[in-house]
Amino acid sequence: MSKDITENLEKRLGRLYAKQRLGIEDDLEARIFGQGINFFHIENWYSSHSFIKNTLKLMGLYWRGRNNTMRVQTRLNHIESEGLPSAFDGFTILHISDMHVDMSQGAMHRLIELLHEIDYDICVLTGDYRGNTFGPFEDTLEGMASVKAHLKGPVYGVLGNHDTIRMVPGLEEMGILMLLNESVPIERGNERIHVVGIDDAHYYRVDNIEKAASDIDHNEFSILLSHTPEIYRQAAHADFNLLLGGHTHGGQICLPGKIPLTLDSVLPRHMGSGAWQYHNMIGYTSAGVGSSIVSVRFNCLPEITLHTLHCA
Repeated sequence: MSKDITENLEKRLGRLYAKQRLGIEDDLEARIFGQGINFFHIENWYSSHSFIKNTLKLMGLYWRGRNNTMRVQTRLNHIESEGLPSAFDGFTILHISDMHVDMSQGAMHRLIELLHEIDYDICVLTGDYRGNTFGPFEDTLEGMASVKAHLKGPVYGVLGNHDTIRMVPGLEEMGILMLLNESVPIERGNERIHVVGIDDAHYYRVDNIEKAASDIDHNEFSILLSHTPEIYRQAAHADFNLLLGGHTHGGQICLPGKIPLTLDSVLPRHMGSGAWQYHNMIGYTSAGVGSSIVSVRFNCLPEITLHTLHCA
């Protein structure tokens, strides 16, 4: 890693956090077993890519699944909350997750087309910009820059389990504010809400909700961005009003009826895709734009989501 990136990370995050995060990455990079919330990490096992792809080809399903990856849809989600300030009634959030830009070029082309058809107040990105879980990331940054050129307004992001913190300086240089256990207020008139982002809680487990929410009055409306929804319990009991996440891909390969073969997550099945609620917290899990491991989808189309906030 270049000295410039190291110095940029230390300046942005502080020397200790940057050193810890980079050290954890080096220790855990490409590990198939152990670490993270799940014991087995199929995305780190390269043999699985060829096995799944060849099996689908033998079944005559591969190209159908490949074509499905480019059928990105825009989903509309309306959220009502008693805690929302009146100035934010009708506030819109474009939610994009799991882009895997360097292995999902067809989906990225379709995404760019859709971006010109949508109006929104802010955009949030909930991680997994890279296709692989380790190795070079220059192609990822190039692909992200192509998408970012078509995004409007403030853009906030968090890292996923495929992402290295080494990408943060490049992402921020293109205008994406990365939230690494941090928060940012959004103001309208004399009222405000908070957007909070935590670092990856699935594989690297470097999330810190307490630090991220340390500057927030628990009576004020807050939105938590987390790559994985698996921290839903901690988030709800920390008084977040809304959790936006991804990671699951909605299963990506599902049986008829959108029944996922796996969600690669430890959470209730109904939280694996779409809207859900836990106690007083509303949640939404995006099925993602890109694809992971193998670029195919079955019974689970890729998506971006436009959330509209309403006062209850």
